[in-house]
Amino acid sequence: MLWLYRFLFPLALLVALPMYLRRALRRGGLRAHFLQRFGAHPRLRGAGNAGPRIWLQAVSVGEVLAIGPLVEALHRDGVEIYLTTTTSTGFRIARDRYLGRLLGLGYFPVDWWPFAALAWSRIKPDIVILMEGERWPEHLHQARSRGVPVVVINARLSDRSFRRLKHFPSVARLLTGGVTRLLPGSAQDAVRFGELGVPAARITTTGNLKFDVEIPRLGDAELATLRTELGLPDGRILLGSSTWPGEEEAMLAAMQATRASGLPCSLLLVPRHAERRSELERWLVKSGLRFHFRSQGPASGEVDVAVGDTTGELRKMTQLAELVFVGKSLPPHTEGQTPVEAAALGRAIVLGEGMSNFRGIARELVEEGAAVRVATAGELATTLAALARDGRRRLAMATAATAWHAKNAGAAARTLAVVREELAKIGAGAPN
Repeated sequence: MLWLYRFLFPLALLVALPMYLRRALRRGGLRAHFLQRFGAHPRLRGAGNAGPRIWLQAVSVGEVLAIGPLVEALHRDGVEIYLTTTTSTGFRIARDRYLGRLLGLGYFPVDWWPFAALAWSRIKPDIVILMEGERWPEHLHQARSRGVPVVVINARLSDRSFRRLKHFPSVARLLTGGVTRLLPGSAQDAVRFGELGVPAARITTTGNLKFDVEIPRLGDAELATLRTELGLPDGRILLGSSTWPGEEEAMLAAMQATRASGLPCSLLLVPRHAERRSELERWLVKSGLRFHFRSQGPASGEVDVAVGDTTGELRKMTQLAELVFVGKSLPPHTEGQTPVEAAALGRAIVLGEGMSNFRGIARELVEEGAAVRVATAGELATTLAALARDGRRRLAMATAATAWHAKNAGAAARTLAVVREELAKIGAGAPN
């Protein structure tokens, strides 16, 4: 099966390359360290000279932020960490937050044999840690052929991936066969991996690392400054968190419905992809509303709509809002973005029906009274408008969200314990 993958992968890469390059150019950062994507990472000294070496892969911003407690603890343990990311935004966040604690930072190589083999020959890890869905066949093969253990943390399977892999067991084996320890973020994910043939002895449910991310709280003065810089006047703030196309229009309708009920409010949009700013600007010009983009610096006056088109500020902006809609969850979108940080900050949450990537989390939030589900853009508008007027219910939802988050903490400690077990085996010369 691996040889078939090696044969088909470059053909698939050629088909996907134009789309990939367009997206990378929009996001920026394509030229920096470009050759690392083809395996040309720095030549590192032999592993183990200072301590065991981990190659840690985290795709983008959310994953990079979630590994913070792990990076801090392993750095204190004297472990060398070579961190790779996939996106330029993830790279920038990792550089800003962790560079002093890392042996090195780079981009994950394209998963084709020549590129993967070159990267492995230069990085020379003692152990590999992959975050969430990062199970690349060639990467796993390189680890297995070198006798290097692989730990997948925060492991998850979307509904779509699970359905497909159940129909193609040989592909499932290709994506999980080289994994030494698999740490699912939920009990549901653990069951799914078991059904795909991963032995129970390799599975340890540790919970979602994103529950343990510490979010710095802004003081009153900082919140007031941020609000002024965004141009947001007094009144309720409705936040569209990590929105996708079509959802901004739904949030605008929610703001208008809230205003029509006589309640002053403004709209704060944080699109999942900041490179959509030109598209959003054209739409906002047509709307006739006053608007401001965060990337343009402080607003010159009050606006109706502020757009948070900068990287790494969603947590700050969430603290301004009384109500949060979690994006990528209204039709035609079906996967959802994470509601964990909004819950950690004690915000009342509204979700669309499409939360397949966070199905268990979304269900628990609704059951705990911390979130409300809506099926359509129209229902989103009426629900947000009603919640904006109902302070008692918002407070109850916020309290429930905080309690739910506190109840689910501890994943970082459980994950770290398993990683340390695997590191101890390396130190003892135990077989992988």
